[in-house]
Amino acid sequence: MKFKCLEYDKLNTYTLEKRKSKVSINNFFNFNGDNFIEQLPDILAGKDIKEIIDTTVTAKRKGKKIVIAMGAHVIKTGLSPLLIQLMSCNVIDLIALNGAGIIHDTEIAMEGVTSEDVDTALKEGNFGMSEETGRFINDAINEGYKSGLGLGESIGKFIYESNFKYKKFSVIGNAYKFNIPVTVHVAMGTDIIHMHPSCNGAATGEGSLKDFKIYANVIKELEHGVYFNIGSAVILPEIFLKAVTLVRNLGYSLNEFTTVNLDFIRHYRPLTNVVQRPVANGGKGYYITGHHEIMLPLIFTNILHKLEER
Repeated sequence: MKFKCLEYDKLNTYTLEKRKSKVSINNFFNFNGDNFIEQLPDILAGKDIKEIIDTTVTAKRKGKKIVIAMGAHVIKTGLSPLLIQLMSCNVIDLIALNGAGIIHDTEIAMEGVTSEDVDTALKEGNFGMSEETGRFINDAINEGYKSGLGLGESIGKFIYESNFKYKKFSVIGNAYKFNIPVTVHVAMGTDIIHMHPSCNGAATGEGSLKDFKIYANVIKELEHGVYFNIGSAVILPEIFLKAVTLVRNLGYSLNEFTTVNLDFIRHYRPLTNVVQRPVANGGKGYYITGHHEIMLPLIFTNILHKLEER
């Protein structure tokens, strides 16, 4: 041979029996007809999901805060009834939304439908031009502004007091009914209602700032609680990071808590701003990848069932 090979006939080996291994048959899936989640493999995401459920149940039983921050896709995948059930069972202490969340929730309350065909509407310049959507939401924001309300409470009050046929499916309206804060964190120009002449930038900005203060007031009590970021890749992870540093700057203890990011793809900002940085001093962060319409019912119905066991 022209080239010399490495000789490894004197390699040091050890017995498999004594080796430390990360996977055992004790961790395997073994469904016997009982609780499906409990029998998931105790490995990787299967283990994480069980820990998330148990941690949330423990936190709720101890009276700690459970916060859900979510993008509008959660509503668009048909999960409003699940969120309403969680609120009715006093599981959630606050829901944080981006600006799109109030649009889809309001349209569901008004007509029982939402999510237009953007590709078709955009060609004609008609995307986002629903008269009722723009007028109702902006009127609610503007009226709430006069009373010193945040965006979430302004819209929740309007929906709750409306005669909308499908308002029982409104997350925001039900939150107002259950006296649970909904905070709305808006980036101006990102939502269709900002294109309507009824939009008042001062009212929208002031309402969103007030909601940030309401949100931060709950985050200051998140110690030993659980924070879920669901389907928001930028806005809500940024809001969370700012609230964490704000309450720590003010002297509140916020070191031991759990964060969970749920989304159908992995993003940089939720990983750093939700799962890693805030819990660097203590606690634990989880990142679960999967479709909302599958993962949320699996996780949160099991949380409800465990809470009902007592």
